[in-house]
Amino acid sequence: MRNTQPLLRCGLAVAAAAALPLGLAAQPAGAVSGISVSTNGSTVSVTTSACTQVGGSWGNASLLTSSQANFAQGRQAALTGTASLQSAAWSNVSPGTYTVIVVCSNGSTAGSQSVIVSSSATPTAAPTASPTRGVMGGVGGGSKDYGTVTMVAGGVLVGTGAIAAGWFLRRRGRPYRL
Repeated sequence: MRNTQPLLRCGLAVAAAAALPLGLAAQPAGAVSGISVSTNGSTVSVTTSACTQVGGSWGNASLLTSSQANFAQGRQAALTGTASLQSAAWSNVSPGTYTVIVVCSNGSTAGSQSVIVSSSATPTAAPTASPTRGVMGGVGGGSKDYGTVTMVAGGVLVGTGAIAAGWFLRRRGRPYRL
């Protein structure tokens, strides 16, 4: 009966820890965006399936810099596509942070999303010579040959730690008396 309380507390803590990532991953219903934005070098593209065609137009998308405040100030592109997927793209976009907003032809906003465009310079990898002794991964400093004094000192530290742990556990098991 003595072990019931700690086990119950432990079980509740484990359940709470397991539920925490699920609660953090869930987004509020209003935060869901109906658009998907991607970058490829200096090209930014947006796709959505939220718009319907009105008067031969799906709507427009706008690429806004941080200094632009509304849809009309941004770099606009017309949505093209089908009833299941509409898209727009901007090329030659300078590096920086942008906001993409999609407004359908019926006046409703499909969503907005931020995107970061990085510089288009791609680093080139230069070949290097292979190591002469092979890869030394996982050795963790054990590749050096330590002397006898270092090995004895390490053994003494490990032995002292084992004795202290045993002494502590033995004393913990005894009831406390004055």
